[in-house]
Amino acid sequence: MVVRRDFYEVLGVDRKADQDEIQRAYRKLVRANHPDVNKDPGAEDRFKEISEAYSVLSDPQTRRRYDAFGPDFRQVPPDVDPEQYARARGGGRRRSTGGTGFEGGIDIEDLLGGMFGGRGGRGWGPVPGADQEAELTLTVEEAYKGGRRTITLPGGRRLDVTIPPGVTNGRRIRLAGEGGHGSGDAPRGDLYLIVRIADHPRYRVEGRDIHAVLPLAPWEAALGATVAIDTPGGEAKLKVPPGTSSGRRLRLRGRGMPDPRGGGAGDFFAEVRVMVPPRLTEEERRLFEQLAAVSSFDPRGRS
Repeated sequence: MVVRRDFYEVLGVDRKADQDEIQRAYRKLVRANHPDVNKDPGAEDRFKEISEAYSVLSDPQTRRRYDAFGPDFRQVPPDVDPEQYARARGGGRRRSTGGTGFEGGIDIEDLLGGMFGGRGGRGWGPVPGADQEAELTLTVEEAYKGGRRTITLPGGRRLDVTIPPGVTNGRRIRLAGEGGHGSGDAPRGDLYLIVRIADHPRYRVEGRDIHAVLPLAPWEAALGATVAIDTPGGEAKLKVPPGTSSGRRLRLRGRGMPDPRGGGAGDFFAEVRVMVPPRLTEEERRLFEQLAAVSSFDPRGRS
């Protein structure tokens, strides 16, 4: 049985942390553990764990269920009273097998028997179906714009999915009633699609922020310019200040991933990379030679 770490522990925040604290912790951790940056073999697993924790704790409704029911919050039916659940857990019988019980080894059959009444079988009535999970891989553009997607599940079942604009890595999309079958007349569980954003040749997504490289000609970097840059939301104009060097990050506020809950969008960061012509014309060479002769600039900082 896999024991998951507490999501608050994963992000390193107190259980009373507000949404800003949670977002700051997430951004710090995801930058340090992104597989493109951190080559440690365990970085990718940590990155997924951090993304999952953030997807739960950043959603107020999901966070309330997590606080009430702990790691079993997806398996607990929505109409279960948190206090009754806590009492049932406190008096539950421990099992040595781990099996399908809740955290701490509580017998799920005993727990459900207390919640749904003593009818039929082993003393408990119809039991709602279990929630299930599946991965949904999206391109950056699909995650940014949202839309409709038809997916095929194991066994050949096909579902039409509505993807909200701005879903982030690790976010869950809930499909009510598409999970496991219940017993008797009980309803099916829910299906949760875990979003995975595929690697992109041009964009890198961190939380709601999007990063890209901005190639500049030497004269654009030295003199300043207004240049066009592609973003997942379309072309944007970016002002390059005079004297910009490679490695400088320029920001377009609000041009990152939108927030499907109506909050603020992330930012788009363009990292400057100054490029030189691979081959110089005679005139270009002459002008560069003139510049070299008159300029006192030393990029290595020697006096």
